[in-house]
Amino acid sequence: MRPGELIASDRVRGPLGTEDLSRAWHVLGAVMDPEVPVVSVVDLGIVRAVDEQDGELHVVVTPTYSGCPATEVIERDIEQALLGAGFAPRLERCLTPAWTTDWISAEGRERLRVYGIAPPVGSSSKLSLLGKTPEVCCPQCGSAHTERLSEFGSTACKALYRCKDCLEPFDYFKCI
Repeated sequence: MRPGELIASDRVRGPLGTEDLSRAWHVLGAVMDPEVPVVSVVDLGIVRAVDEQDGELHVVVTPTYSGCPATEVIERDIEQALLGAGFAPRLERCLTPAWTTDWISAEGRERLRVYGIAPPVGSSSKLSLLGKTPEVCCPQCGSAHTERLSEFGSTACKALYRCKDCLEPFDYFKCI
């Protein structure tokens, strides 16, 4: 056992109060997405709910899409972070309703932009209903004079764009 490591009997078991749940959210806010390590699983909207059920911390997680190769890594990272903080977590993978980019927080969108990934533009439901293509701005120079080079970027949830002004390529986190 490493210094500071908790044994199973030291873990927080119910009933959990509001302070415990708030601390759990704080811990989850530090768990970064493995594919975009500047945005947390909370800011991405992957963590749907945190509550207490039968003396355990119950965490509802919705993957960004059903085929996301990082889903198990994310769930393991969530579980390890919570275990390390003294919780006895039970994760539930919830596929309905499906995750949408609408769930990404404003802070998460800004972190994506600063990292060099254009955040999703608008609401996925409104764009699909209107049949519109979003105006994607370059995260480097802010220009809206951009073009899509490929429907897929570094991951399936991103498209590859290029700015026609600064000529830099960049990923755009597609509205889903």
